[in-house]
Amino acid sequence: MIVVHHLNNSRSQRILWLLEELGLEYEIRKYQRDPKTMLAPLELRAVHPLGKSPVITDGDVTVAESGAIVEYLVGRHGDGRAEGPLAPAAGTPERLHYTYFLHYAEGSMMPPLLLKLVFDRVGSGPAPFFVRPIAKGIAAKVKDSFVMPQIRQHLAFLEGELGKRTWFAGSAFSAADIQMSFPLEAAAARGGLDGQYPNLVAFLERIHARPGYQRALERGGKYDFVK
Repeated sequence: MIVVHHLNNSRSQRILWLLEELGLEYEIRKYQRDPKTMLAPLELRAVHPLGKSPVITDGDVTVAESGAIVEYLVGRHGDGRAEGPLAPAAGTPERLHYTYFLHYAEGSMMPPLLLKLVFDRVGSGPAPFFVRPIAKGIAAKVKDSFVMPQIRQHLAFLEGELGKRTWFAGSAFSAADIQMSFPLEAAAARGGLDGQYPNLVAFLERIHARPGYQRALERGGKYDFVK
């Protein structure tokens, strides 16, 4: 039995969705973030030394990192999916797009979104009254001069990509779309993804309408990036 070690409001929601799309049976072990620090609980270190989510166990196999988990599950179970495989055939242009976006999601798109989250907290977090204006000013300067221009550059790139294809890998839905869901939902929640990016908005509407996505939400619980 596949076990998903699921942290609330985290990347592990994608793994639940992938398992639903694959039609696999799985068990969820839920963990809650510390309400003050928003960090994962120490209990996750018993599963993987870094104590982060997502992590899955499949028998005596433990796999961490979203992209690695996606590749493991699709490679092992993807061909048996009733609607067709979740990865394009090897050697095709679609497979190249698939591989690129599978890694782009965390390697390129998430870092500026995480920086924005950090500087949002620096600017609004508790601090001595004489430090607060300085911290707020520095945070605003970094966001305006570096973080937000980076995010807008990524959004413009992705908007253009989905102007060429229905899905990130090609004409068919794939696991690359599942992997891309988290940064795009994060961007919609706090990174400026709005109506000026109609292709990205339409992508989010399409994935939110998928039955597998809805089933994953029912099993995984509240997910704050979803409005």
